[in-house]
Amino acid sequence: MSKRNLKQYVSELTKKQLQEQIIELYEKFGNVKTYYDFVFNPNEEKLSKEAKLKISNEFFPLNNRKPKLRRSVAQKYIKHFIELGVDSFVIADITLFTLEIAQSFTAEKSIKQEAFYKSMSNLLKQVIDFVIEKGISYEFKSRIKAIETEALKQKWINKNEISFLIEKLD
Repeated sequence: MSKRNLKQYVSELTKKQLQEQIIELYEKFGNVKTYYDFVFNPNEEKLSKEAKLKISNEFFPLNNRKPKLRRSVAQKYIKHFIELGVDSFVIADITLFTLEIAQSFTAEKSIKQEAFYKSMSNLLKQVIDFVIEKGISYEFKSRIKAIETEALKQKWINKNEISFLIEKLD
C-alpha cells in the first residue's frame, strides 16, 4: 500500500475506528508499543543508563563469564535510539561510550583480532559523521580526540586510520 492510499484510507475512517486501529497496533506490535511508550514518557536518561549498562556488560561482565566484546549490542541501541528520535547528544554519547569502554578493556587485555579494531574504526567513523551532520561536533571534539590519544598510547593496529578519521573534525 502506498502512502497516498494509506492517507486516503485513514481519512475515510471515523475517529472511533482510528482509535481502535491504533490501540490494536499498540497491542499487536512491539515496535508501536515502544514508540508510543517513548513518545508519552521520553525518559532519555533512563534509556541511556540502560544502554550503557548493557554495553559495559559486553566488555566487563557483572558475573564471571567471558567478555563477548560485541559491538552489535551498542549498534542495536544506537539504531533504536535513532528510530525513536532520541536527542542527538544522547546518541553521540552512547556511541563514544562504546569506544571508551572498549579502550578501557584493551588497556587491561590485549586483543589480537583485526576485526575488533576494524569494528571500532567503523564506529568512530559513524560517530564523527553523525556529530558533523547534526552540527554538534564541537561538543564532542575533546572526547573524540581523547579516543585518538588513547588509541595511539595503546598502539592500536588501526591508530593511523583513527588519526585520519579525526582529521574530518578540523
